[in-house]
Amino acid sequence: MTAPAEPRRRGIVAPIVFTLAAVAVLAALGTWQLERKAWKEGLIAKLESKLSAAPVALPPRERWSQLSAGQDEFRRVKFSTDLLDQEALIYTSGSAIRPDVSGPGYWVLSPARLPDGGLVIVNRGFVPEGKQDPGTRREGQPQGVVEIVGAMRWPEARGLFTPNDAPGKNLWFVRDPAAIAAAKGWGTVAPFYIDQEAPPAPGGLPKVGPLKPSLPNNHLQYAVTWYGLAFVVLISGFVFVRSRRQEAAL
Repeated sequence: MTAPAEPRRRGIVAPIVFTLAAVAVLAALGTWQLERKAWKEGLIAKLESKLSAAPVALPPRERWSQLSAGQDEFRRVKFSTDLLDQEALIYTSGSAIRPDVSGPGYWVLSPARLPDGGLVIVNRGFVPEGKQDPGTRREGQPQGVVEIVGAMRWPEARGLFTPNDAPGKNLWFVRDPAAIAAAKGWGTVAPFYIDQEAPPAPGGLPKVGPLKPSLPNNHLQYAVTWYGLAFVVLISGFVFVRSRRQEAAL
């Protein structure tokens, strides 16, 4: 009479192992999301601190090679420049750090001549679809020396599904100052570009504005979801094993 009990006991080992493994994986995912939450909060705090700091003088050309995205990106700077009346258009469908911008539209990038002879590309702001032609926004075209305030930015990485640039149509899909300058024949430019915050362009276009981090931070919700699934799997496994044990006792 006891012989059938052994196979039944062996029959609950696999469900127990599966349940414990699933719970461990789900709990680990929940913990990982909590770690991501702490990282994201630190990143947001760092961005807010940089973007709320008073602007400092733009580093001179001889120091550009010593700058890095890790240390200097989003540093607010100010400088006097003679913006050149040339443009490169970068397509955008919106921005996570310019909540006042919604696409489709274009960032307008222009080269700026500095007093020491260096060239830096300035993102002069956003224009909506239909305003690509400078002739539709003549008031906003560069005129004379401008005192610019903005944030230092580094080239964007090209994603797997990013379309190819079309220099012949003056259309780009990533903000890469060196590549744009080479295609446009602007010469050697700074390894970074400037997101202009001020002054606003006459007529309002291109539209400038301060950068405001609005990065999504849903990691707590994700963590609760993973922990909740771990709890459900644990309870389900417990109920299943108990039912099998009760069957074995009959």
